[in-house]
Amino acid sequence: MALKVYADRMSQPSRAVLIFCKKNGIDFEEIRVDVLRNEQFTPEYKAINPMSQVPAIVDGGFKLFESHAILIYLSCAFPGVASHWYPGDLTIRAKIHSVLDWHHSNLRRGTVGLVFNTILAPLFGLPSNLQTAKESEKLLMKSLNKLENFWLKDGSFLVGSSQPSIADLSLVCEIMQLQLLSETDCNRILSPYKRVVEWMEDTKKATAPHFDEVHEFLFEAQKRIREQTAKESSGKD
Repeated sequence: MALKVYADRMSQPSRAVLIFCKKNGIDFEEIRVDVLRNEQFTPEYKAINPMSQVPAIVDGGFKLFESHAILIYLSCAFPGVASHWYPGDLTIRAKIHSVLDWHHSNLRRGTVGLVFNTILAPLFGLPSNLQTAKESEKLLMKSLNKLENFWLKDGSFLVGSSQPSIADLSLVCEIMQLQLLSETDCNRILSPYKRVVEWMEDTKKATAPHFDEVHEFLFEAQKRIREQTAKESSGKD
């Protein structure tokens, strides 16, 4: 039976898992879980992931959720996966885990808090918190600074590597969510961090053509959001 990947391409962690599978030639079936339609709360999906989040996988009789755990499992379970994604060296693996743990409490919190409270919540009529958005942007900028001056200081990719690991893919997919902001805000946030921008491009190239293909859903959403924002702004003039 082919691996089943339950995902929503608007989800940063979902995109990371999908790109990883495609890049490494893993045979899988993608099953969309539309988060905006609350499909993650259906009894059928909760039987796979009781936490009601995406992504999740089913490999035979084995079920797993949490994207970092999934990426580690896929790296070890499928023999065709290139070794640089999750090297066998214990010290390098430990460094990768360190980045992934840091990511959840820092970069991800900043990105999610900012994009949700400034773009997604107002767009879908959900309550937003501008104070949380402000605090999230502050955390995001601090996290990007750490990426620029610490995590990327020793090599082209994270933890001093010359090729991307699962940590690079996970974090770059996270930062790509900023594309939902206005072009002005996205550039304002990212442009001070030249090394981060270069690293993102290097990761995209290393996973081409799958990176752009999986992100196409995000780019379409970006276009719709920016067109709607421009229309609303024009109506206020």
